[in-house]
Amino acid sequence: MIEVITVGGCSEVGKNMTAIKIDNEIIILDMGLYLPAVLKYEEGDPRDLTTKDLIKIGAIPDDSVLEKYKDKVKAIILGHCHLDHIGALPYLANHYECPIIGTPYTLEVLKKLLEEHETQTKDRLKQLNINSHLEISENIKVEFINITHSTPQTVLVVIHTKYGIIVYANDFKLDNHPVIGKKPDYEKLNELSKKGILLLIMDSLYSNVDAKTPSEKVAKEMLKDVLLGTKSEDNLIIVTTFSSHIARLKSIIEFGNNINRKIVFLGRSLYNYVSSAEKTGLVNFSNEVELIGFRSLVKKKLRNIEKEGRGNYLIVCTGNQGEPDAILTKMANKKDIQFDFLPNDIVIFSCRTIPTEMTIKNRENLEKRLKQFHVRVFKDIHVSGHAAREDHRDFINILKPKHIIPVHGGKDITKGLETLSEEMGYKLNKTVHFGSDGKSIIIV
Repeated sequence: MIEVITVGGCSEVGKNMTAIKIDNEIIILDMGLYLPAVLKYEEGDPRDLTTKDLIKIGAIPDDSVLEKYKDKVKAIILGHCHLDHIGALPYLANHYECPIIGTPYTLEVLKKLLEEHETQTKDRLKQLNINSHLEISENIKVEFINITHSTPQTVLVVIHTKYGIIVYANDFKLDNHPVIGKKPDYEKLNELSKKGILLLIMDSLYSNVDAKTPSEKVAKEMLKDVLLGTKSEDNLIIVTTFSSHIARLKSIIEFGNNINRKIVFLGRSLYNYVSSAEKTGLVNFSNEVELIGFRSLVKKKLRNIEKEGRGNYLIVCTGNQGEPDAILTKMANKKDIQFDFLPNDIVIFSCRTIPTEMTIKNRENLEKRLKQFHVRVFKDIHVSGHAAREDHRDFINILKPKHIIPVHGGKDITKGLETLSEEMGYKLNKTVHFGSDGKSIIIV
């Protein structure tokens, strides 16, 4: 029997965690954080909260649904390094005595996260390279297949069982011209399709968008147009984007060098993601960028930039979603960081706002504050890391799964993939299945 338990990530955007029970063995896929719940917590440092407290406020998945199966969990498998997929591991991983499996980059990011939370995993981290497989047990084999997203070494997790093949595709896009890494492994996907896919568990975040998600190459051209085409000789340039978006950071560095700017990266998460990418040999930014993670050193550097001449610098910093504790937000609010924006300084948001009420509000507040200083703001210099509806159609046509479970959102979001699946011949509650947090779905 195959039973899928959608522990988290099916009632909200984030908090991803799915358990697959194959007879008497369980594989857990991802353990993610729900950032808006953390941001709503205003009574102190969220790291001071207990695991039960974090579950209660909805910040991490409620894994009590797996309580009776704890000794049956054979592995925790991670598809990529984003916090909405790995951020709950410091709190939940030690509920289970099993290996934690991911690509080298994903595990390097996870190590830093575990160290920050002083969580011991007893040497349970196990690397699995892309295009490699691992025998989890006599009856279960796991394989990593290359796919594209907005962070390096994102994989499709393929689970081979006696009942058929299960593909976990959360998150992904079909980028045939990536800036870093290889395009999706279509050859391997076609091979799997011929063997027969029993179940596809699929990111549905933009399944309501009638489009194909553009390549990261398009975002690079958008950045080039702004950075090289905007008069800015005497003004500071600040770019903010997702810290894990190593390909985007690579493009920013390239164009920063083209306009002869000294490039500085500011913020703890930038430091963690970039240093992890360097340690795993994906990039070598340190030769071109000053990378500063500690808040005291950030303040010192900003004072030096004001003295030396802001027209000499390009800053990349945290705060693309208007997070209250991020560098850009503190600069704009003059909270903890004293910095004077001047008219015609440039702020580029190389991102889109995550579609939750809290992040939308935070971003709006940050933009209003910046505009009070008469700063030039460039928004949406970005392409998504998530597949849109026509990518989903192509992906389903390639794999031809017997069953589909949409994930990564509540019913308002997963509805798009449901209607597409029905359009393609799948039947609701028979071959396309709605999940919700804590729900159990029997496949065979």
